[in-house]
Amino acid sequence: MITPSTESIRINGWGRAAVLALLTALGVWSCYLMAAPFVSALVWATSLAVVFLPLQRWLEKTLDSPGLAAFIAVIAIASMVVVPATFVTQRLAVQAANGARMIDEKIKSADWQPTLAAHPRLAGVLNEVEKDFNLSGTIQSVTSSLSSTAGSVVHGTVYQLITFLLVFYLLFFLLRDRHAALGVIRALSPLTEEQMDRMIFRVSETIRATLYGTLLVSAVQGLLGGLMFWWLGIPGALLWGVVMALLAVVPVLGAFVVWLPAVGVLGLQGHWGEALILGLWGMLVVGTADNLLRPMLVGKRLHLHTVLAFISVVGGLLAFGAAGLVLGPALLTITCVLLDTWLRSERTEEADHSDRDALESLETDGGPPLPETGGAAA
Repeated sequence: MITPSTESIRINGWGRAAVLALLTALGVWSCYLMAAPFVSALVWATSLAVVFLPLQRWLEKTLDSPGLAAFIAVIAIASMVVVPATFVTQRLAVQAANGARMIDEKIKSADWQPTLAAHPRLAGVLNEVEKDFNLSGTIQSVTSSLSSTAGSVVHGTVYQLITFLLVFYLLFFLLRDRHAALGVIRALSPLTEEQMDRMIFRVSETIRATLYGTLLVSAVQGLLGGLMFWWLGIPGALLWGVVMALLAVVPVLGAFVVWLPAVGVLGLQGHWGEALILGLWGMLVVGTADNLLRPMLVGKRLHLHTVLAFISVVGGLLAFGAAGLVLGPALLTITCVLLDTWLRSERTEEADHSDRDALESLETDGGPPLPETGGAAA
């Protein structure tokens, strides 16, 4: 009977490393496939953990129990987030359906034609748009789409509830076990402890700047615009307020995309007083809110150029959905820190090489004469 020798079946060092690397890559890929459905929930849970970390630290000092502190923090955060979000979502669905239906009825009833008759130039432009783009058909399709979307939002309450529960489930463990999680990340990272501290700090600052400077400021702008719409009696004030807040998230766009056309519509209808009030409110209050609040809330936390911030936000939204609003800037910040770390290490190596070459030249060529020491110099 022939048996293979031990030497013939032994895997050399390179082969063992290759097998280990392949198995590790397969394991990481399998874990990614399992975790992919939870990426959005994990991103929002991490963002909330970063923002409300001071609350968790205060509760830990007060209660002397990380688990109880995390539980109370999650309940408080859920009360501040879930209740308003649920109310706004439900009301938004109803107003979207009603607003789309009202626009469709206005188009079919042709009540807007007398207004256009008083402005021949505008009527000519709209007629050309109607011929080229089938404006009535487009509005009807948008109407049906909004109605179906509103219905799906109402019927999707259970799914939203499950998503919220998952976010806050993960949030509890991120708050309670944050030190252990950071310890695992540090152990797996090839960076030094100083480099990891710098990256964690930069990513945390980016998340805070994104949530404070983007979401909070945009929400304030949408709230101010929606309140003025409601005060002037414009239908669907909540809907237009949410739309203004969403548009304010995108750096190039803003709330003016909604309130400026509304000023024009009010003027065409002869409501010049309301148009003037809305225009002044939009310019002096809604538009100024961004310039006042963003420096106060963000400061120097977001270490990204305006163009890079725009690409990270818009690209993140396109690539990852709503979670990309935070994930996009965070990934860009991580990449920038890694590139900066690489460049710093390259400069350090170049400096070491230049110092070594200079020392070798001194040893070879003799170099400049060294100063004498001792009493003889005197």
